[in-house]
Amino acid sequence: MSTVTEPFTGSRPEPGAFVHPALFYRDDDEYLAGTVPFVREGLAGGEPVAVAVPGERLALIRDALGADAERVRLLDMREAGRNPGRIIPGVLRAFADAQPADRRVRIIGEPIWAGRSGTEYPACAQHEALINDAFEGRAVTILCPYDAVRLDAAVLADAHATHPVVIPAGSAGELPSTAYDPAGVVARYNAPLPPGPDAPVLSFPFAAGSLPDARHAATGAAGRLGLGGVRLDDLALVTAELTTNSVVHGGGAGVLRLWAEDGYVVCEVRDRGRLTDPLAGRRPASRDQRGGRGLLLVNLVCDLVRTHTGPDGTTVRTWFAV
Repeated sequence: MSTVTEPFTGSRPEPGAFVHPALFYRDDDEYLAGTVPFVREGLAGGEPVAVAVPGERLALIRDALGADAERVRLLDMREAGRNPGRIIPGVLRAFADAQPADRRVRIIGEPIWAGRSGTEYPACAQHEALINDAFEGRAVTILCPYDAVRLDAAVLADAHATHPVVIPAGSAGELPSTAYDPAGVVARYNAPLPPGPDAPVLSFPFAAGSLPDARHAATGAAGRLGLGGVRLDDLALVTAELTTNSVVHGGGAGVLRLWAEDGYVVCEVRDRGRLTDPLAGRRPASRDQRGGRGLLLVNLVCDLVRTHTGPDGTTVRTWFAV
């Protein structure tokens, strides 16, 4: 294992300011030079520190930290962030909100890696863009590593658009991103979803009086496709939340569709409503909050959630691994 000697030299943030740099790296040495000193600086300053990166990268950081690793919250992003929509509420905010209000929080989050599928990536890009709104005005620093060798050029370009500052590969210094445009990224990836099958296993128009029937039809079809146990219960919960949301907020009716795809059961709900808040389902619910938890629950239990909203309505598509 190489010894990390280069210090992390990111700029010192203003009190109460959110900081969100992208770190580009080409190999393990550059990865460790950008992440381990970042962690140690946080620990030395009394800051709570979390690291949420893919398992193989997590092992590198853990080994390089040695005994200091015991003072860091370590999470495998392949598991904790399988669905990009759960990373803000279930990983980043879950850690930051649990810390004392008078301390800056420091997090390494790597939600995009070379193994991410093309189906997952649009949700990843939107996640990175939405972090900026989710933490605006918070004393939090989130460093996001990007593999400059294995990731596509378009992914690296998006990183410049979703991060206000960048750390180029081989450099320890921050630069302002001249391409920063998180709202543009959110809008660009709010594209119509790829069409599902012409003849799905289930296509069920529903309204207020048929919500229980829609849920039973979905669980029956998913069970026949091999989904069972807790995951079948999760699908029942998601179906109930999405169809109820359509009745209450989406014009009173919708269509539920379900099919099998590449080892997943895919469940989709379409209605005529308009989803106007890009952070809907990505904010943790406050203790005294009434309602508004439906999309949050959907993000927390699904393996992937993709949405598209436009003048003609909204589609929410969810994936459950069989």
